[in-house]
Amino acid sequence: MLAAVLDEYGLDDTEVTMATRFTEDLELESIDLVTLAGKLQERWGDRINFAEFLAGMELDEIIGLTVGRLVDHVVDRLRTAERS
Repeated sequence: MLAAVLDEYGLDDTEVTMATRFTEDLELESIDLVTLAGKLQERWGDRINFAEFLAGMELDEIIGLTVGRLVDHVVDRLRTAERS
């Protein structure tokens, strides 16, 4: 999903790791995060609520958001949904 967003900017060959930051390393804007949120919603429905995830963060946490933190959130939410 992230690759699809990066592809729109010609960044599809950019190395992305768990430590990669959306804002500083990938230079994604808030609209790009909205696009990513839409892709997450399409794939997993209400199990992954990206807006709710961001709402629990301070601004500096959002700016420093890493791929790994998002991956951890997605995995946690999916595991929680499986147990329900």
